[in-house]
Formats: sequence, structure tokens, C-alpha cells
Amino acid sequence: MMNLEVPAEDTDLFETGLLDSLSFIELLVQLEEQLGVSVSLDQLEPDNFRSIQHIVSFVLANQRFPKSAAAI
Repeated sequence: MMNLEVPAEDTDLFETGLLDSLSFIELLVQLEEQLGVSVSLDQLEPDNFRSIQHIVSFVLANQRFPKSAAAI
């Protein structure tokens, strides 16, 4: 689990230094382990992860729901 204090959901995580190269890799690992969201090479665009808003949008667009959840 990552512990970042983000002032607002639209704060630029890269520009403020809250997300650097190491924490970015940690974020990608957490997205896959905790949410089942795999990030392909063509999705590794900084804009997809620039802010909490962007990350949430990316996760919602790429999350794979279990078959049982899709049937509901």
C-alpha cells in the first residue's frame, strides 16, 4: 500500500514530486495486485497517471471484473 498525502484529486503527482520513477513502478504493481489492472506498454503514458482523477479513470476503463460480477 502506498501512503501519499495528495492535497487534491487533480494535483499533478509528477510535477509535485509525489510520484517519482520508483513510486510509479510501485503504483503499477499495486494496481495489478490490488485491483487486477494490468498496464500494457502502450498505456504507459504519464497522462494516464498524472493525478488521482486520471488514475481512477484509467482503472475504471481497464478493470477486469470477475465473470460473476459481470452477470449481475
